[in-house]
Amino acid sequence: MLPWLSSPHPTFPSTEQALENPNGLLAAGGELTPAWLVDAYRKGIFPWYSDDDPILWWSPDPRMILLPEQFKRRRSLAKRLRHSGFSVTLNQHFAQVIEACAAPRKDELGTWINPSMRDAYQRLHALGIAHSVEVHHGGQLVGGLYGLAMGPVFFGESMFSRQPDASKIALAHLASAMHTYGGKLIDCQVHTPHLASLGATTVARRTFINYLEKWLPEKAFCLSSTETQVPQVPESPWLAAIASNATAQ
Repeated sequence: MLPWLSSPHPTFPSTEQALENPNGLLAAGGELTPAWLVDAYRKGIFPWYSDDDPILWWSPDPRMILLPEQFKRRRSLAKRLRHSGFSVTLNQHFAQVIEACAAPRKDELGTWINPSMRDAYQRLHALGIAHSVEVHHGGQLVGGLYGLAMGPVFFGESMFSRQPDASKIALAHLASAMHTYGGKLIDCQVHTPHLASLGATTVARRTFINYLEKWLPEKAFCLSSTETQVPQVPESPWLAAIASNATAQ
């Protein structure tokens, strides 16, 4: 039986209890407060559910990750980074990025980024935990991504493109800043051919959890179950490198 989370405090079962089918489903219930979300991500768990469902928590096996130094800049992308007039910013348009990511994709009828999820990540952004990388061209927002930064780990949530390669440019800047300034891991959650083409790979869930335990030790966090007390997470100095870049290079 799927565990139901009813405690006012984050109380997740071990990720080893996640189901094989559907892959990674761990628990239902709980809340989308900053404390619950921070505790979930640092343990290798994330929420994903439809409007008609309760909050569902997942920890799939295997897990897709991207080590920043393994990001693949193919020739066409490298050329676009150098000469196509894109600019990159950090945290200037978080609401617009998450709204664009929530828009239904081609051949899709809906989105998992429902209003409750958007509100939850907006709260994390206001607390300096969730971040967006935005790509601009001709004065317009044309691509980007968002996720959570904790120490040397970035937990990617979603990305979008309105022009070819725009989301790749955002990911290229994220990976470059992390590689240069001490970032270790980008969590991509589940396998997609698109991410695999950019250098992401799958690892066993236990390997992923080992990474988190090494780079995000429990002692580095200060969590609270209330909305008035801000969860404290390890700083991510590499974020400043993205913010300082005025143009794509």
